[in-house]
Amino acid sequence: MPSPYREIFAAPGAKGFSAAGLLGRMPLSMMGIGIVTMVSQLTGQYGLAGALSATLAVSAAVVGPQISRLVDRHGQRRVLRPATLLAVVAVAGLLVSAQQRWPDWTLFVFSAFAGCVPSVGSMVRARWAAIHRGTRELHTAYAFESVVDEVCFIFGPILAIGLSTRWFPEAGPLLAACFLAVGVLWLTAQRATEPVPHPRDHHSGGSALRSPGLQVLVGTFVAMGAIFGTVDVVTVAFAEEEGRKSAAALVLATYALGSCLAGAVFGLLRLKGDMARRWLLGVCAMAVSMIPLQLVGSLPFLAVALFVAGLSIAPTMVTTMALVEQHVPRAKLTEGMTWTSTGLAVGVALGSSAAGWVVDASGAAAGYAVSGVAGVLAAAVAFLGYRRLRRPAPRRPEGFVPQARGGSGAHDGDDRNDRDKGYVA
Repeated sequence: MPSPYREIFAAPGAKGFSAAGLLGRMPLSMMGIGIVTMVSQLTGQYGLAGALSATLAVSAAVVGPQISRLVDRHGQRRVLRPATLLAVVAVAGLLVSAQQRWPDWTLFVFSAFAGCVPSVGSMVRARWAAIHRGTRELHTAYAFESVVDEVCFIFGPILAIGLSTRWFPEAGPLLAACFLAVGVLWLTAQRATEPVPHPRDHHSGGSALRSPGLQVLVGTFVAMGAIFGTVDVVTVAFAEEEGRKSAAALVLATYALGSCLAGAVFGLLRLKGDMARRWLLGVCAMAVSMIPLQLVGSLPFLAVALFVAGLSIAPTMVTTMALVEQHVPRAKLTEGMTWTSTGLAVGVALGSSAAGWVVDASGAAAGYAVSGVAGVLAAAVAFLGYRRLRRPAPRRPEGFVPQARGGSGAHDGDDRNDRDKGYVA
């Protein structure tokens, strides 16, 4: 029996844009933790480090959906390249200001502009949706992308923390910026698989966030992001208290490894039943997995606890992307996916900032209480919004016909799939 993963890569260009997406997403796992490591190395202030990481995340949360909205209208190449240039220049300014010990406000200014980075993961998933929309291969493609995300989180922190602690403090964020530039240039050079932009008149009805289902997903992701932000900051601080700060990268890698393995298995499954219920169970599992962290006493125990906690991440993320596709019109799909990333970014900002202050005030072990509270909030929002996700998903207005660019069979297939679903008159 052919592997489902082999089947999704049979599409022309799939290997190329997925590989470019891997490079372009490395900063997702490297930039925030790299800034935390750099600033803590230079100043010893975890509160300042967490606040700068939060500033970066908030900026990405505010700007990211706007970039994706422009992408839906004008295409990936025209929008992503100038946005990436701005982000890379801002990172360079951040590194110089940190190295030269400029006033703290300059660090916050450059961190804010460094957050003007496109959501590369959403861009890649939009390409998968353009190729496999309406087929079971799309589930496998989303699972593969979740595995790629976790590969980034396995190796990204190792690179960022390892380089910043063993080479020079600014090395981690510097490499992250290089990955971003190369990944985006490579991705946008691949025009054949780029989703067709939708003209302005296909974007009636305002933001994709007006979808009730998407609101539930984003709200839950805020709390989930707080979990991730807390785990990053507190794990670095805990490892430093244990006298092995560089080991934080390996411990965080076990968290991502658990998610990576779970995502790979999840992509092989052909699941049936209520997708919203599956998503709710995943969120609850993430919340329960935060309990062992409250008992952490050593780095080996922490690594095991984080590995187990990671098992619920990728399946929940895969199901979330499928729900986004159900509840957001196709003309706003990239924006809709980016809003979930925005929710995570806001949560990471809140979690990392709160965790940094708790660590400074009460020690590293106390910081994991923030992740426990975030888990409870995620489960609560998911329960309260569950009915919204089970309501019929919105459909396109009658008469909508996408404007396809010539020569792309993938786009023609999209139109046929939409017509079969009743989206196209």
